Amino acid sequence: MRPYGWMLVLAVVVLLVDQASKFWAISALADGERLSVIPGVIQLRLLFNPGAAFSIGEGATWVFTLAAAAAVAGIAHVGRRLRSAAWTVALGALLGGAASHLLDRLFRPPGFARGHVVDFIDYGGLFVGNLADIALTGSCAFVVLLSARGVSLDGTPDQGMDAPTPSGGTATSV
Repeated sequence: MRPYGWMLVLAVVVLLVDQASKFWAISALADGERLSVIPGVIQLRLLFNPGAAFSIGEGATWVFTLAAAAAVAGIAHVGRRLRSAAWTVALGALLGGAASHLLDRLFRPPGFARGHVVDFIDYGGLFVGNLADIALTGSCAFVVLLSARGVSLDGTPDQGMDAPTPSGGTATSV
C-alpha cells in the first residue's frame, strides 16, 4: 500500500476511536457524572463545545466547520505527495482528528454545520478535550519537529538555499 493509503487508514482509525469514545462519554457521563482518573489531574466529564480550544469563538461555530472542512481537504490534497513514513503518520493523525471534529460540527446538535464538539477529558480544570484533540496536538507537534529537522514529504532532507548542488557549489536564489 502507498503512503497515501496508509495515511487514510490511520485517519479512519483515529476518527473511529474518537467517535466511539464520544459515544461512550455521551452514554456514560450524560447524567453529569464525573469519573476521577488521576485525582486532581484528570477526570472525565461531559461537555458540548460550540467553540474552539478553551471554548473560544462560541458564537462562530460555522467558522470552525469551514476551517475543519478546509483542513481535511488540504491534508487530503497534500497527502498525495507523501513518500515519508513519518509524514504519513503525522498527516494521518492530523486528518483523522480534523475529520472527527468536522463530523461533530456537521451532524451533532444544535444543527447541521453548527454542531458542538463532544469533549470529556478534563485536564485538572484547565481545559476539557477529547481523543481527536490529542491526535491533533500530537500530530501538530510532530509536523513542527519534521519541519524543523528539514524532512520533506518525500522523506528526503529539504534542500535549503545553501545546500550543496551536484556540481559542488551552493544553491542560492536572487
